[in-house]
Amino acid sequence: KVGHRQATSNPVNPLAEMLGGFGILEVESRDFHEPTMIARLQQVITLSLLFVAALAVFVSTHEAHTGWAVVGGLIVLFGHAIFLGIEFFLLVIVTGNSPGLRFGALAMMRAWLGESLQAPRVFYWRQPFRSEKWPNRLPVVPVPQRGVILVHGLLCNRGFWNPWMAKLHACGTPFIAVNLEPISGVIDGDVASVDAAVATITRSTLQPPLLVGHSRGGLVLRAWAAQPQNVKRFHRIVTIGTPHSGTWMARFATSRSGAEMRPDSAWLTSLRALESAGAYARFTCFFSRCDNIVFPATTATLSGADNRDVPASAHIQMVFAPKVFDEVQRLLTNNTAGPTQV
Repeated sequence: KVGHRQATSNPVNPLAEMLGGFGILEVESRDFHEPTMIARLQQVITLSLLFVAALAVFVSTHEAHTGWAVVGGLIVLFGHAIFLGIEFFLLVIVTGNSPGLRFGALAMMRAWLGESLQAPRVFYWRQPFRSEKWPNRLPVVPVPQRGVILVHGLLCNRGFWNPWMAKLHACGTPFIAVNLEPISGVIDGDVASVDAAVATITRSTLQPPLLVGHSRGGLVLRAWAAQPQNVKRFHRIVTIGTPHSGTWMARFATSRSGAEMRPDSAWLTSLRALESAGAYARFTCFFSRCDNIVFPATTATLSGADNRDVPASAHIQMVFAPKVFDEVQRLLTNNTAGPTQV
C-alpha cells in the first residue's frame, strides 16, 4: 500500500539557512504576479454582491421587514452553496454505485460544507484582494536548495495559493506562483509561463524544481513535461484534482480551454500521443471521490503514477488538506522522489 509520512524537518539546507540569516534569501521577485484580469473581475463581483446585500438589508429594514432583510442578505452572500449543492447532486447521479467510487452521505456533507466555507475565501478575498500578499521567494545568490512552482487552475490566480505560500515562506523554501492569463486562453498557451518559471527558479536554486498544479494547472504541467527537452528539468510533478482524462462537468464549458478538458477531447488525445512510456512515474496525483468538479474520481489519476485519495474533500478544499502539503514537503527533501512504502 502506498502511503505518506509528514515531513519532520525544515527543507532548508545548511548553506541556505546561513545565507537566509544574512537576508540573502529574503529577496522576493515580483516578475510573476502583476495585477491580473481575474483579480479585477472578482473584485467587481465581490463588491457588487456586498452592495446588493447591503441594499437588500437597507430596503427591507426601512420597510420594517427585518426577517426578509436577513434572508435576502444570506442568499446573496452564500448563494454559492446552493450551486455547490447542485454540483454534488450531479456527482452522485453520474458516479452512482460504481465500484471504487462510492462515498457515504456523511462524506459528501463534509465535502459540501468544507467547500462552501473555502470557496468564498478564495474567490471573494484571496484572489481579488490578496493575490500579491506573498511575493515569489528567490535567492539573490544561487543556493543549492530545491524550489517549488505553483500553478493554479481555471478562473484563479496566484492568490489561490496564499496559505501554501505562507508556509513555504516560513520554511524558507524558494518558490514561484505563476499567473496564467488570459482567462480564456488554451492550455498550450500557458506552457511558456511554466517554462519561464522553471528557468528562473532553476538558475536561483541550482536544482530542478518540484511542480505543483491544481485542476487545469496540472494539465498545463503535463503539456510542459511532455516536451522532450523538459524531461530532466523537473524533480517531480504533483497534481491536485486535475482532470487527466477529462471531466464530466466540462460538457457545460463554452471556452476552448474548457472544451479541452472534456473526456477524450482531441487535445487530451494529442497530449497522450506526445507522452513517452513511463512518463507518469514521477507524478503524484491527489484525487477525491467527493470532487464536485472533476469526476468520476478516476479521471484525476494516471496509470503508473502515485495516486492518492483525499477523503471527503471537494475540489478546492482538497488543496488545503494537510496531507497534500505534507507530501510536497517530503518530496522536497527526497532526492529519489519515489513513493514511501508503508
